Amino acid sequence: MTGPLRRIRALPLRSRLALLVATAVAVAVAAVAVACWFVTKAQLEHQQDTSLRAATVDIDYLNELYQYCSNTRKLPPSPYTGLTVQLIDAQGTVCIAPDAAELPVTDADLAVVDHKQPGALHTESDADGVKMRVFTYSVTASRGPGQPRTDLGVSIARPMSEIDKPLTTLAWVLLLVSGIGVIGAGAAGLWVARSGLRPVDELTEAVEHVARTEDLTVRIPVEGEDEIARLSRSFNSMTASLATSRDRQAQLIADAGHELRTPLTSLRTNVELLARSDETGRAIPPDDRRALMTSVKAQMTELASLIGDLQELARPDAADPGPLQVIALHDIARTALDRARLRGPELTITAELAPWYVRAEPAALERAVVNVLDNAVKFSPHGGTIDVVLHRGELSVRDHGPGIPADELPHVFERFWRSPSARQLPGSGLGLSIVARTVQQAGGEIDLRPATGGGTEAVIRLPGAPQPPPEPPQG
Repeated sequence: MTGPLRRIRALPLRSRLALLVATAVAVAVAAVAVACWFVTKAQLEHQQDTSLRAATVDIDYLNELYQYCSNTRKLPPSPYTGLTVQLIDAQGTVCIAPDAAELPVTDADLAVVDHKQPGALHTESDADGVKMRVFTYSVTASRGPGQPRTDLGVSIARPMSEIDKPLTTLAWVLLLVSGIGVIGAGAAGLWVARSGLRPVDELTEAVEHVARTEDLTVRIPVEGEDEIARLSRSFNSMTASLATSRDRQAQLIADAGHELRTPLTSLRTNVELLARSDETGRAIPPDDRRALMTSVKAQMTELASLIGDLQELARPDAADPGPLQVIALHDIARTALDRARLRGPELTITAELAPWYVRAEPAALERAVVNVLDNAVKFSPHGGTIDVVLHRGELSVRDHGPGIPADELPHVFERFWRSPSARQLPGSGLGLSIVARTVQQAGGEIDLRPATGGGTEAVIRLPGAPQPPPEPPQG
């Protein structure tokens, strides 16, 4: 059984569907044909039995037959064409016309002669081997005028060929019709499979085309609302998403190359100046050399920061940050504030941090808060103030810097986007995009807006989480 199944599974889908349709139709046709044959057989047998019960023989003919068997007179021709008539006495002796084949006498026939049952219906084979349907009933007959009347049984028989021949003909007709039906079903199944699988063929060709040419602009026409249409829509959506993803990847690579080129060019220039000074023996003035080394360190720091941001964006788990934890946002903000104070010691940073627990990835959320505070430190004037407030899940960081023009606000969370006024400041333009992604993964949202009285206010809103149970005391 395993071998045929493997061969069937090896067939193309179109052939399997056609075979399935043909098999289903063949089974249905065979079931209908068999049922029709048996119903017809039962009906013909019932009609034959009914005709035998109704075909009573004239008593005069029975008397003549009885007298013939007693050698008292000559038997006239039988008026019952197609019927075999036989007389049975109580001892089982048979009386039959000379041109008829004798039928066997059964116990049921003798029971009828003894009036133990009104009639007997059975199937027997006569002396010539012909299968007959026999009905026996009781009568009284006489051997002649003045002779006593005797109880006899009358067996009337019809050949079973009267229904066997029509049933055989019907069987051949049904077999022929079934064969034609199966062949037609196979052809119809093949046509249905070809028509039904045409969209699948188009989808297959489209997938093969994409795999061969990497052309993600291919779209499949969608017709209807069936499963094939849904599959086509899904394929179109997938190719559109892949095309968008590839475009974004290409844009990211192009933007990253552009951002890396500037510090690398400056770093290369400074290194070449230092190398040329060593090769020619012409010393660079100490102040210039000090400024040159400071510039090299700054460019290396900017490169390291840019590479770190690119690694953060390219993490394999960027779309799935893994299991989130319940953490204290106020502790995260307090740690980030300590780092911000080290980077801007000349600034005044005020903080009002009310307890708030969120479900997030600790390292990513801390990096996001640090990035927001770094932006505030970067754009705050010397000796300025930064106000940090955490109240009921809303963390606001407000600086008193130059602010962001209204037409630039829609772009602040785009990758590598930097305000024209900030291009001279260190940074990669990736910080706020990383912040937005982290906040969204934690189920929150971030907003950057002009602050009342000048400056910029960044607001992070995160949904609360149940406070974790206190840790048991150590020792």
